[in-house]
Amino acid sequence: MCNLYSMTRAQDAMRQLFPDVPDRLGNLAPLPEIYPDQKAPILRNGTDGQEMVMARWGLPTPPQFLEGKKTDRGVTNVRNTASPHWRRWLGVAHRCLVPVTAFAEPDQARGGNAWFTMRDNRPAFFAGLHVPGWTSVRKLKDGETTDDLYAFLTCPPNLTVGAIHPKAMPVILVDPPDWTLWMTTAWPEAQRLQRPLPDDDIVLIE
Repeated sequence: MCNLYSMTRAQDAMRQLFPDVPDRLGNLAPLPEIYPDQKAPILRNGTDGQEMVMARWGLPTPPQFLEGKKTDRGVTNVRNTASPHWRRWLGVAHRCLVPVTAFAEPDQARGGNAWFTMRDNRPAFFAGLHVPGWTSVRKLKDGETTDDLYAFLTCPPNLTVGAIHPKAMPVILVDPPDWTLWMTTAWPEAQRLQRPLPDDDIVLIE
């Protein structure tokens, strides 16, 4: 599963893609490596409409996997959307788009990570879910914190990604109509987007 990605597209380019969406990111520097539990930009459906904000990568872990543990580092990828744990957050209010310029998958044959990007450097977003204001203990040294959290969906891999990582790939949206569909439509229709990109839309870069 994808536990490393980058977002190096200029902040102004994001603003141009969504000119009517308030930018609450501050002065955002390029993020060449984003790891679980770090903060990164998302475009979410907030209480007052869509907005661009920073959020922490990793949704709340299902309770059965937290027994005996003192911290919840979060779940970065969501595959089983039929699970009751995730079902409560599948509605439009909890949808988000996670900007991405490249993502990594573990390379079992060579070791390390293989990096993938979109053909022609097309603007791309993970299909994400967000949970605002969640209180938990992410790290013992920090104690209890309240965070805006996010993660993104995965799906079976296409041939390009599957040649390196046959288990899964992120759900990536590159067409503006799909961005709108993900952010505005009821789950039965939006669920159709939980599918791999066409093989030729992904390029292995490393």
